Amino acid sequence: MERMLIKDVSKNVGKEVTFCGWLNNKRSSGKVHFLEIRDGTGYIQSVYADADTKILDTIGLVAHESSVSMKGIVNEHPRKPGTYELQLTGIEIISQAIDFPISKKEHGPEFLLANRHLWLRSKKQWAIMRIRNKVIYSSMDFFHKENFIKIDAPIITPVACEGTTTLFDIDYFDLGKGYLSQSGQLYIEAAIFAHNRVYDFGPVFRAEKSNTRKHLIEFWMLDAEMAYCDHEQNMSMQEKFMKHVIKDVLESCKEELEILQRDTTILEKIIHSSFERMTHADVVKFLRSKGSAITDQDDLGAQDETILGNEFNKPIFIEKWPKQIKAFYMKRDPNNPNVVLGDDLIVPEGYGEIFGGSQREDNYDVLLDIMKEEKLSLDDFGWYLDLRKYGSVPHSGFGMGLERMVSWLSGTQHIRETIPFPRLLNRIRP
Repeated sequence: MERMLIKDVSKNVGKEVTFCGWLNNKRSSGKVHFLEIRDGTGYIQSVYADADTKILDTIGLVAHESSVSMKGIVNEHPRKPGTYELQLTGIEIISQAIDFPISKKEHGPEFLLANRHLWLRSKKQWAIMRIRNKVIYSSMDFFHKENFIKIDAPIITPVACEGTTTLFDIDYFDLGKGYLSQSGQLYIEAAIFAHNRVYDFGPVFRAEKSNTRKHLIEFWMLDAEMAYCDHEQNMSMQEKFMKHVIKDVLESCKEELEILQRDTTILEKIIHSSFERMTHADVVKFLRSKGSAITDQDDLGAQDETILGNEFNKPIFIEKWPKQIKAFYMKRDPNNPNVVLGDDLIVPEGYGEIFGGSQREDNYDVLLDIMKEEKLSLDDFGWYLDLRKYGSVPHSGFGMGLERMVSWLSGTQHIRETIPFPRLLNRIRP
């Protein structure tokens, strides 16, 4: 009999089919036995109430997380429309799991992280990874529809993109030190002059000695760059992109969001509302009125972001930042050269910044003066400066932290659960 996927169960009502997967749960009520399996595409419960000795012996023997093949008739649940069960007619153990270490009892985070290779099988972790997959697919679908092409930036670079204190260095043969990339942004900027709109999506690394619920050492970034795009158009594109991804996740991941018990009320409202916009100066005034000690030259702390999110219950663009606390490549505001045309996109519910972007400085002489002022090596950044010498145009871009986006959409409190194998300050295994 042909093996079917659980995701296609609704197409096979009344038919005898075979599902192959892993035993997720087993229980009995009198003479009725219930076995839940998953096959990677979904979960289904099988029910057995007959007296076949061979089947009963196998049900008694099969252990949690054993791989199994189950045959039976697909029926719709009599009291739960849209839910399907398998009336079991046969079961075979493919490989028996002995003493699976993760049980229903509470386990501490260190134990679960040490057994991450097995923890990934749990229902909540399954749901988070599927939401992550949807965010990736939805992002690439959005950029394809908006006429972007994917440009792969290098992971090994000769210089820092955003400061030198969080770099992982490596010995690069006879050429001295190389570094693991912090961002692909500078490199994909070069590609807008060939393709107009480009993005990259890949792992980046920050040797940052932070051990908070929002930090990873290795994570995935999406960077997008657009030619002939100013600061306002850049924020509009970010808003359109975020709404697209939220809508896709809400429509395609209903089962996963239910498993995670995610309250989607705010996410549903966001799709149909405009994002808030505030300057950094106005945000500082607002936060100080709420008791924050933030100053005009400070970045926002986690508590500041939470205050803002709780106040507005929707994403907020914080724009026009003091130039001293932002990257050298951000364009100065022509109406106020002390601030840059940059933005951070803060989301509600305590999840903080997820997007960051800016209009890039496109004037050769201005960028050269900034680089000299900040004592940046022209040997290292000369190629980047060249982009302003040959056909420069106004251009802008932004970056999205994939794990932060997944954490927010899934309602996951700690970012370490949003990547298959997290790399943390104190963890490099498994």
